[in-house]
Amino acid sequence: MPAYAVIGGQWGDEGKGKVIDYLAGDVDSVVRYAGGNNAGHTVVNEKGTFQLHLVPSGICWPDAYGIIGNGVVVDPDVLVHELTEISGRGIDTSRLYISERAHVIMPYHVVLDRYEEEARGAAAIGTTGRGIGPAYMDKTGRMGVRVGDLLDWDALVPMVTKILEHKNAMITKIYGGEALALTDVLDKCKLWAEQLKPFAQPTEQLIQDLLAQNKRVLLEGAQGTLLDIDHGSYPYVTSSSPSIGGACTGLGLNPQAISGVLGVFKAYSTRVGGGPMPSELHDGEGEAIREKAQEFGVTTGRARRIGWFDGVASKYSQLVNGFTGLVLTRLDILDGFKSVKVCVAYEVNGQRLDRFPANTGLLAQCKPVFEELPGWDEPTASVTELSQLPKNALAYVRRIEELVGCRAQIISTGPRRDETIQVEPVFL
Repeated sequence: MPAYAVIGGQWGDEGKGKVIDYLAGDVDSVVRYAGGNNAGHTVVNEKGTFQLHLVPSGICWPDAYGIIGNGVVVDPDVLVHELTEISGRGIDTSRLYISERAHVIMPYHVVLDRYEEEARGAAAIGTTGRGIGPAYMDKTGRMGVRVGDLLDWDALVPMVTKILEHKNAMITKIYGGEALALTDVLDKCKLWAEQLKPFAQPTEQLIQDLLAQNKRVLLEGAQGTLLDIDHGSYPYVTSSSPSIGGACTGLGLNPQAISGVLGVFKAYSTRVGGGPMPSELHDGEGEAIREKAQEFGVTTGRARRIGWFDGVASKYSQLVNGFTGLVLTRLDILDGFKSVKVCVAYEVNGQRLDRFPANTGLLAQCKPVFEELPGWDEPTASVTELSQLPKNALAYVRRIEELVGCRAQIISTGPRRDETIQVEPVFL
């Protein structure tokens, strides 16, 4: 049975956790393939509210494996805390596995992340400061420590000793900080080895075996396509590939195994941190959406920037990922607005742009071309049937389908699992 991917179509925070939790009851495994604990996925079901940063969002389903793939960077302290918390609430975590190839966020990564962001000053990217970027830098620079390395103590000690000499030189000589003690770092590594050993597996083999056994695998994206290291608004991006390409490299997965790619979009746009956002609102409407939707980051607590739905950026996301269907979330937040808008093009220096520009400087100059649609007074909150949607709300959904270029398969009308309209089947 094939794999299906769930990917953020915007700048992250689209509601992927809710979507994964909703779909996970019909799959055999949920697999994270990129990012780290800079992600924040919220799951609300009959067992309560869970805010997950590393653990796959299908963890509440007892029969589904949870797998953290090789493309994820893992902070063991965060992971162990998360597992302890959800285990204490009655959730079985015995079916969770971590790739031996996944890279570890080391203590010096967190220190360097904060120093580097401070050094950028006014040009700060808006990093979460959790060591994600430096961990990926070491991965590509071939200085990383992997989960499997933690389990080989004799090889680990000289490796960490050499790396820490280099990192301490950066901390002390470039940033004027205090060097980390080798004994402290090694003690931490020893603890992590004990904690992670029960979960460490060659997960690419496990995933391939599940597919060979005709099991259904759900691929969970983190962040969003417009934050992709290659395809996002660089340099205001994350350090990994949230798009569909990252699913293959982040899991060791044959692309032919993926039969469906579901793009998750909010009914409006949000973004955290720096970088261009052409449809951003700087008025009372934006503030009204933020307060009504409580648009504050799960991971950072920062207020999210708000904008109308950006059809240009969303179409670009569809082209990068090849979405076979879309999920529209938070439609209920727009209930009660007299009118709603969608961005259908950009304007720069009197010229109209219909494509998302690669040049971030050009993107920053783009002004939105809005199309205004009538709003609706009737509530969409908690609606579970398409026929129950107000006429104008349905027209808004249809217009977004046209702009993105694929059909809506799911519409979310609230944070809980059951507050969902299943428009058409996702799994074939």
